[in-house]
Amino acid sequence: MKPFKHFALLISIGLFLWACASSPIKKSTTKKEEPVVIANDSLEYEIIIFDIGFNAFLNSIAQPEGFYSQSYLEARNRAWVITWNNRVTNNIQFNQDIYENIIDYQPQIDYGYEVNYKLFNYFLFAQRKYKMSLGGSFRTNRIN
Repeated sequence: MKPFKHFALLISIGLFLWACASSPIKKSTTKKEEPVVIANDSLEYEIIIFDIGFNAFLNSIAQPEGFYSQSYLEARNRAWVITWNNRVTNNIQFNQDIYENIIDYQPQIDYGYEVNYKLFNYFLFAQRKYKMSLGGSFRTNRIN
């Protein structure tokens, strides 16, 4: 009987180890989001946005290109850039993890539609994600 107990114990241990080894451990498949580049090559102007969720916002929630006129986008961007840059320089009152960099947006330069469209949508995205207002009449509902 003793050899049978040892054999049964070995079989039990073997089955236990086999069962543990056969269930794969799931690796974390955190997908890195590509940054959004806002650029106008002819003006040598570029902004790179690394804010997680902006790609999804731009591709699914934002109004399509052409929905707003370029003059409308420029007007909103001028106002929002002023507010943004004031917050960047006021590091005591505002979160520097959000307001990290000055945006060099000069009203007399024509950056083109694409730059204005993406910058405008980043401001919309940031207002919703961070529950803030840069001014204007847009609702700032949080992105889920």
